[in-house]
Amino acid sequence: MELYLVRHAIALEAEPGQPDEARPLSEEGREKFRAAVQGLKRLGVRFDRIYHSPKLRAVQTAELLIPLLEKGQTRVTPHLAEPPGEALLEELEGSSVALVGHEPWLGSLCAWLLVGSPQGDAFPFKKGGVAHLEGHPRPGQMRLLGFWPPRLLRKLA
Repeated sequence: MELYLVRHAIALEAEPGQPDEARPLSEEGREKFRAAVQGLKRLGVRFDRIYHSPKLRAVQTAELLIPLLEKGQTRVTPHLAEPPGEALLEELEGSSVALVGHEPWLGSLCAWLLVGSPQGDAFPFKKGGVAHLEGHPRPGQMRLLGFWPPRLLRKLA
């Protein structure tokens, strides 16, 4: 499996009384991530499935990835809005899959899949950043093929 871990794009700060889950992407975040998606396209990235957190900023980021979705669908999973665990891995289907989520959990997921230990500070994702992993989606059984900050992806666009 090719697995792409994607941190949501830049979001607005919460308004007074607004729940964290309802924070949308900022216009700047949308624009920058659209360019990052073009960079991924130039790299030949395609997905057959996109999973995302139920938080609005992750949903909107996943929607911006749809041009890279070849034949599958997007699917919400609460497991991308919490620390990584077996339940998330059990859900995954496809050969080229994107997971759109949040820090610190994406960094922890990346470390867990690469070295078998969820040490999230070893892989800090910038907003709109992407890690490309390959292998069997089990702890310690994947290898890192790319770790791209959003600025680099935009330069490729």
